[in-house]
Amino acid sequence: MTEQTDRSAPETAGRPTMKDVAALAGVGLKTVSRVVNGEPGVHESTAARVHQAIDQLGFRRNDGARLLRQGRHTSSVGLILEDVADPFYSLLTRAVEEVARAHGSLLFTGSSAEDPSRERELALAFCARRVDGLVIVPTAADHGYLAAEVAAGTAVVTVDRTLPGLDVDTVLTDNPGGTRTGVEHLLRQGHRRVGYLGDAPDIFTAAERLRGYQGAMADAGCPVDPAWVSMGRPEPVGLRLALDRMLTGPRPVTALVCGNNRTTVAVLRELAALRRSPALVGFDDFELADLLAVPVTVVAQDPARLGRMAADLLFRRLAGERGPAQRIELPTQLIPRGSGELPVR
Repeated sequence: MTEQTDRSAPETAGRPTMKDVAALAGVGLKTVSRVVNGEPGVHESTAARVHQAIDQLGFRRNDGARLLRQGRHTSSVGLILEDVADPFYSLLTRAVEEVARAHGSLLFTGSSAEDPSRERELALAFCARRVDGLVIVPTAADHGYLAAEVAAGTAVVTVDRTLPGLDVDTVLTDNPGGTRTGVEHLLRQGHRRVGYLGDAPDIFTAAERLRGYQGAMADAGCPVDPAWVSMGRPEPVGLRLALDRMLTGPRPVTALVCGNNRTTVAVLRELAALRRSPALVGFDDFELADLLAVPVTVVAQDPARLGRMAADLLFRRLAGERGPAQRIELPTQLIPRGSGELPVR
């Protein structure tokens, strides 16, 4: 076969096929099949052209093609979250798993560790194995890599965070409303200097919770000193410096709001070392929070309900439900236990 001199990528609808690769590389379909499956009998330069076409098109071998040709689903779904070891995500995972099990589906789970490249790798690996759908706690800023999968019929639902760039079903907690509730609770106890310690600001939930804190303080007529806000990973050194800055000086804070359970636990450790006890409200409940010397007041979300609703949406889409993408926000619950009710000192 004569080598093509102009191999612009063909227009494809959805996921690229071996036929698209063959057209772009200027070879036969059987040749592409041999290269993809690692079979012998293909000249080295021809194989290189095929691999170049595969990379250019973003083609991935469909490990479930036989099942799809038979008109059957693979009866499996994928779940990608930040960290499966986090108690919050453990509860969410269990809820998704129970819904999947009720629908006769197997659940594959992976942790992105807040690494966009790892998220992409996991998502595409699940899709290559032809999962029927994905539930994702997004990390990456750009999810264009999933566009072909969605166009090809893979159902996608995002949970806990939005999925920029794709119009898919989303289940969230009312994050700004939750922190607003926590701040307003402290304001009712007489506090006017309230500090905020949140996660990295590029995380959707962290930014939304910070927005709720800022809105509540502004509505109460309480100007926020920049020294009262700290956004970043809950690492001991950084938290210690932030707390020292907030709790000393001419206008120290008298109360704190923590943006997630890991930050709350880390802050409690640092406060114990500093022998300080400002009023405190944490976002997210955590184990033993009610058994500490001063039980911790929290704004609780419901991770099990988040997971259950996301999985329900996914299986409704798999069952053929159509219509515009849904965005569902679940309310939080303030649980007063003692730390958020401490008076101004």
